[in-house]
Amino acid sequence: MSQMLIDYYKAIEDSSLKMLDAARAEDWDQVVRFEGACAVLIEQLRAKAHSEELLPNQRTEKTRIMQRILQNDAQIRYLAEPWLAHCDQQFGDSPQFLH
Repeated sequence: MSQMLIDYYKAIEDSSLKMLDAARAEDWDQVVRFEGACAVLIEQLRAKAHSEELLPNQRTEKTRIMQRILQNDAQIRYLAEPWLAHCDQQFGDSPQFLH
């Protein structure tokens, strides 16, 4: 059963890589879609993690996967900065756009 847990980590990594590819292509709608997929996978992982445990070799693999996810996230944030600045200029910091 612990294989299923590591598969969640792999699926999250795959979605984060797809997010990065979309960010590189400046396809922000796709970035948002893959971010949503990641959120669903993370919730599913949290639910499974309460009843299952990773084996020692899987914990090592999890660490490597998490490092790659964090690297992808950092690159996505770097690529998104100009887009976010543009959104701030377009919409300002006015709260009415949040409703």
